[in-house]
Amino acid sequence: MPAQPSDFPALEIKKRFGDETFSGKGSNPGISVMEFWRWAASDLLSNAMRGVLAEYIVANALGITGGVRTEWDAFDLRMENGTTIEVKSAAYLQSWHQNRLSSISFGIQPTKGWDSSTNIVSAERKRQADIYVFCVLNHKDQVTVNPINLDQWDFYILRAEVLNRECPIQKTISFNSLLRLGPVKAAYSEIASVVKRLT
Repeated sequence: MPAQPSDFPALEIKKRFGDETFSGKGSNPGISVMEFWRWAASDLLSNAMRGVLAEYIVANALGITGGVRTEWDAFDLRMENGTTIEVKSAAYLQSWHQNRLSSISFGIQPTKGWDSSTNIVSAERKRQADIYVFCVLNHKDQVTVNPINLDQWDFYILRAEVLNRECPIQKTISFNSLLRLGPVKAAYSEIASVVKRLT
C-alpha cells in the first residue's frame, strides 16, 4: 500500500459544463451534472440558493466569473486589483408559505476569516472584505417574482470601513439602519462603476 501524504493541499476545482455524466462500475445511470444542478439548485428564492445567486450576479457585473465559487472563504469575491467583496442578499418573498412579507435585514458580524488555500483561521475577528454589496430582491408579487430578472434587484454598496466605524461589533443590520449609513444604490449595470469609485 502506498504511503499517504502528510499534507493535502487545496484541490484545484475546475468549472464543469453540465454534460458530464455519472458513472460507476457495472452501471450506467444515464444522468448528467446538469440534471443534478436542475434538481439541487432550481429554487432560486430559497435563502441559501438566493445568496449564491446574488454572489454570481455581482461577480458577473464585475467581470470576475472566470473561476469557480469558493465555499466558506473569508470573503465572497476578489477583484483583479485585490479588492475583496462581501455579498449579502435578502428578499421580501420566499419560496415557502408566508403570512406576511419578510423583513429585510443582513448579517454583518465580524468573523475570524478562513483561508481556503491554507485551511488557516485568522486569530483576529473582523470584517474580512473591503466592500459590502447588499442585494435586495425588491419584488412583492408572488405571480411575477423572478430572481433572474435583474430589474427586480436593487444593490446597495458600502465600504466596510463605514460598518466598522458606525456598528463595529453589530451582528445584523435592518434595511432602514443600513440606509441611514448612506450606501450607494445601484442597478445591475451600475455595480462595477460604483465599486470602482469606492475602492
